[in-house]
Amino acid sequence: VGAGSPAAPSGVIGGEQLGLEGTRVRPMKGAPTLPRTTARAWIVADADTGEVLAAHNAHRRMAPASTLKMLFADTLLADTDPEDVYRADPLDFGRLGAGSSAVGISDGHDYTVEDLWHGVFLASGNDAVHALAAMNGGLDEVARRMNERAVELQAMDTTVVNPDGYDGEGQLSSAYDLTLIARAGLRNPEFRRYAAAETYAFPGKGKGKKRESFEIRSTNRLLVGAPGLDRYPGIIGGKNGYTSKAGHTFTGIAERDGRTLIVTVMNPENGDRLRVYRETADLLDWGFEAAGRVEPVGELVPTLSEVAEAAAEAEAAAAPQPDGTAGVAGPDGGAGAGGAGTGGVGGIGVLLLSAATLTAAALWGRRLFHRRRPLPGRPRRTVPRV
Repeated sequence: VGAGSPAAPSGVIGGEQLGLEGTRVRPMKGAPTLPRTTARAWIVADADTGEVLAAHNAHRRMAPASTLKMLFADTLLADTDPEDVYRADPLDFGRLGAGSSAVGISDGHDYTVEDLWHGVFLASGNDAVHALAAMNGGLDEVARRMNERAVELQAMDTTVVNPDGYDGEGQLSSAYDLTLIARAGLRNPEFRRYAAAETYAFPGKGKGKKRESFEIRSTNRLLVGAPGLDRYPGIIGGKNGYTSKAGHTFTGIAERDGRTLIVTVMNPENGDRLRVYRETADLLDWGFEAAGRVEPVGELVPTLSEVAEAAAEAEAAAAPQPDGTAGVAGPDGGAGAGGAGTGGVGGIGVLLLSAATLTAAALWGRRLFHRRRPLPGRPRRTVPRV
């Protein structure tokens, strides 16, 4: 697909094929045919290896809607304590957009951070986002941190204006970036736990023992199903979104036969509110069937910190040893063949290796990234309130 297309722009994050318009796939013998889709952009990627199996307009910048909450969670989760308590202040909700989705926070009532994160993931509650933002420096500070985190992830198509995903001037992301963000989130067991939760007893009104609770249910229809749509086998989480500007957006994550795939679908045709889930399910099915039958068209890149770590290790490996030779690390991180790893070229080898250090670091970074950052185990699917 895409034969005869113009050359991709150089330096495209994830690989030049991902910078091209249209559908990118490299089938081998026996590869299944891609399903028909209507989305303006989508991507299928392996969460473990980082390989992008196929994509359509992967780097097209579009409004993300509430899928942006994945970046909100990836940015803040590590800095929050589930047992901390927030008392709802109406001043914290003055910037809620008209028609915002809400979990139902009541002024003057107390909520744990655990409650609020369930409100973010299950109900896509913008009020829960604003409450958590108030606990972490305010909306503007959180937006700044999210933009910094996007740069660290190399999610360079992403600009955050509103941390809750509500449409804002210049707020954009891409199918590639949202998939990159989801993969980063998966490394946090708390992210996985909340994303996989189907129901939760959210605190209602009242005080003490008389306080009521009400059940909230995940709005991820591949996780819980819907009339006319079955729950997707192996689904472990994801995040959906909708605004009039973004249309329907969704990132779905599923496991099968030891593989974890991430699919992001952005803005399919209108007229069927479940179409974004159907197209995601079709692409997940294709991805699992296509394993080993397609050549990757790109990759999910490591973070800037991981690239820097790899560069430092590559430079250290190429540094002169006490005997005057350069030590090149082998696959296990030790010296290459012959101990010194240079084949006896001494100082000449040092010069050659210095010239190649940055290139080697990029390749080494990918290997370190895949080897050192395995995804944690399958999370629980339902998290009751206790």
